[in-house]
Amino acid sequence: MPRCKLFCEKEVLEKALLLFWTKGYHATSIQDLVDSLGINRASLYHTFGDKKGLLLRVLTNYQQSNLNKVKELLHSYSDVKAGIRKMFAIAIEDAVNDPDRKGCFGANITTELIPRDEQVLALREENKKNYEELYYEYLSSADELKNKFSEDKLRSIASLIFALYVGLKVVSKVSPDRQQLLTTVDTTLSLLE
Repeated sequence: MPRCKLFCEKEVLEKALLLFWTKGYHATSIQDLVDSLGINRASLYHTFGDKKGLLLRVLTNYQQSNLNKVKELLHSYSDVKAGIRKMFAIAIEDAVNDPDRKGCFGANITTELIPRDEQVLALREENKKNYEELYYEYLSSADELKNKFSEDKLRSIASLIFALYVGLKVVSKVSPDRQQLLTTVDTTLSLLE
């Protein structure tokens, strides 16, 4: 007879995210996970395979959840420039108000594990592609931008927005200066004028 899980996977993934985010992947031991997640080793291995399997599930959930939130936020703004600025403003506020200066989990994992980890690399490449497509579609939804810029130019701007978003999360770990970060965003958004 199969054993019942005595834990909520969603809660375990959220706790694992926080632990990996705070300590990093390599510095997080299996014992750290067992202690923090409140599950035993057998359950961890049975459900996720190993520490790496857990990380991949955490990263996949993190990326999809964030993409959905950004998509919902952007689509709530018909003014494209205002929507993009709001997305950056929220990210900056999160970074400035984080006493641990954790930065972006995805960026942290990228710098810790890539280029040596092909599975993480594939997930991060997919994430980049998904965001750049979201930004491109959003930029293209504005007739004034579609009429002003070629498809290639809009795709380049979408790529720039992605790079700036990730870069701001990294820079905010070093210098969480709200005004300086917003000025950087506004300078970039001036490309849309």
